[in-house]
Amino acid sequence: MPSEHADTTHGETAGEAAETDSLALKILVAGGFGVGKTTLVGAVSEIRPLRTEELLSEAGQSVDDTDGVEQKTTTTVAMDFGRITIRSGLSLYLFGTPGQDRFWFLWDELSQGALGAVVLADTRRLEDCFPSVDYFEHRGIPFVVAVNCFAGARAYGEREVSRALDLDLGTPVVLCDARDRDSGKEVLIRMVEYAGRMHTARLLDSVS
Repeated sequence: MPSEHADTTHGETAGEAAETDSLALKILVAGGFGVGKTTLVGAVSEIRPLRTEELLSEAGQSVDDTDGVEQKTTTTVAMDFGRITIRSGLSLYLFGTPGQDRFWFLWDELSQGALGAVVLADTRRLEDCFPSVDYFEHRGIPFVVAVNCFAGARAYGEREVSRALDLDLGTPVVLCDARDRDSGKEVLIRMVEYAGRMHTARLLDSVS
């Protein structure tokens, strides 16, 4: 008859094996000022998200363009952090990047080890996501563009947005509501699928 000690040891071993089998992937959430990065991370995160927001000040009015997002009162000064489980054994760690130019020195640190990125876009201020697109393209980091469909904003199709941003052929563009958990989760699934294909293709190229 197995001893109580043996049962406990077996349980711990199984738990350790399950933990070893789990996979955690790092995803960046980028885009312009006020596009909804903090909202997206908060909507999909299954843990209380870490936020580093500060109130907008008069001193920042000359550098923070609030045209189109006049209701915004805070800004991310370091990063947002959240976690979501896509399926059993697969979790995503989400790092929301600050949108303003003066915080871009943090991007290189945050992008280390990232599987890929989500670039949030607002069609009312589409040019604000150009720097994010350029950053990931130049560094070979796979990304998808997620158009956050704000109320009252003119609707554009995925192909129109792709052409306007001059995206590389095959870079996915998806429409989403950053406030909605299911919508945000679909964006992340597309991101993981696309990044997986890109990394597999690069691996095959390197050994061919």
